[in-house]
Amino acid sequence: MSRAPETTERPHETVLVCGVLLPEFPLESGGPLSEARALAAACEAEVVGEGVIQKRDRPVPATLMGRGKVEEVAEQVDLHDPSAVVVDNDLTPAQVRNLEKAWKRRVIDRSELILDIFARRAKTRQARLQVELAQLEYLAPRLRRMWTHLERTEGAIGTRGPGETQLETDRRLLRKRVTDLQRELSVIEGRKRREVASRSEGFTIGLVGYTNAGKSTLLNTLTGSDEFAADMPFATLDTRTRRWVLGDGRLVLLSDTVGFLQRLPHHLVASFHATLEEALSADMLLHVVDASHPDAPQQMAAVVQVLEELAAAAPAQALVLNKVDQVGDPIALHLLAQDFDGEVLLLSARTGQGLDRLESLVAGHLDARSEEVLLRVPAADGRTLSQLRACGALLEEEWLDEGQQYQLLVRLDPALRGRVAREALPGLVASRDGGRTYGDLVPKPPRPEWA
Repeated sequence: MSRAPETTERPHETVLVCGVLLPEFPLESGGPLSEARALAAACEAEVVGEGVIQKRDRPVPATLMGRGKVEEVAEQVDLHDPSAVVVDNDLTPAQVRNLEKAWKRRVIDRSELILDIFARRAKTRQARLQVELAQLEYLAPRLRRMWTHLERTEGAIGTRGPGETQLETDRRLLRKRVTDLQRELSVIEGRKRREVASRSEGFTIGLVGYTNAGKSTLLNTLTGSDEFAADMPFATLDTRTRRWVLGDGRLVLLSDTVGFLQRLPHHLVASFHATLEEALSADMLLHVVDASHPDAPQQMAAVVQVLEELAAAAPAQALVLNKVDQVGDPIALHLLAQDFDGEVLLLSARTGQGLDRLESLVAGHLDARSEEVLLRVPAADGRTLSQLRACGALLEEEWLDEGQQYQLLVRLDPALRGRVAREALPGLVASRDGGRTYGDLVPKPPRPEWA
């Protein structure tokens, strides 16, 4: 007799948080472990206890923290009985092994915690491959600790072989999997680069910023899309590009990408380099900041640092101070913007406050790289007329020849003007007169059915 299936629930995991505060680490307004608690909560783990923090000038090579703090954490482990201990630092394999031996609990360092969040959030094929590659690169130097039960005893007769063989087998399989992932990712990234290159004739805007700064909410508000946006770290992993139609009818492409973080693991940045590159190669870069966050200055500095580490990244042309509706002190906004050389925008993606100024700024950048073009289009060529309205800002329009032709004065990007000319007529003939470009657009002859 078969037994009725029973639903299984995800095991409830509790964690104790601890760490070492080094001199180069920025102070957190919510406490030294506040961000680590938020990351643990994003992994759906319950944080127990107050946590243990130690200030040191340099970490202890064997255990990161001093012997007294190791014992204090052990006492907290006995008191709260957590499933694991989260250490808000990057640990070496030896440190993990020694701490697990001292606390008799699984130890998770900062990099492993962030990788777990990325694994939960990854949706597309590219994101999953990038996360797996980062996980394998993190795992590679830690394989030995996974096979301690098979380690050979030095000098003992008959104990050579099994552990070492298994370890070497796993290393070989891991290296092969890394190579396969890199090869598959290079194919996907090549396809993405061609896709990005196909948009080169349009004006692209990249949104960068700290995680949970409101980039996805801003994307949804401006483009009318319904992308996932939530009050949690790393709600977005994939670069998402959507169409934003300005008030004058011009079209721009807006790209949102993964948020940055303080002390972001280097192998994670390397794995997601192609994803970041798609947004960072945009014509205009907007640095979105959660102006209501008490640690906004440190978050801004972390984003600038990551941008500097990426060789292809250019400085942001505008600073977008988001969530200003939640800021009570205007002086705080002034302090955030005082060291930024470019444009500073105050807005709220949730309420719509300040979005008109953002649109004016983008329109100004478009105008700076555009030219006025006077074109005559046959009235029956509705396709070209719709393209012109979508690609440029319509300034003037009138009917000619008793309604047979349509004359338009349009502000066009030079690249877009070339595309419209190619699609309407091979080799548009134009002449300059008074700073304007004059030309006639006629539709291409239809292709014969047999072509």
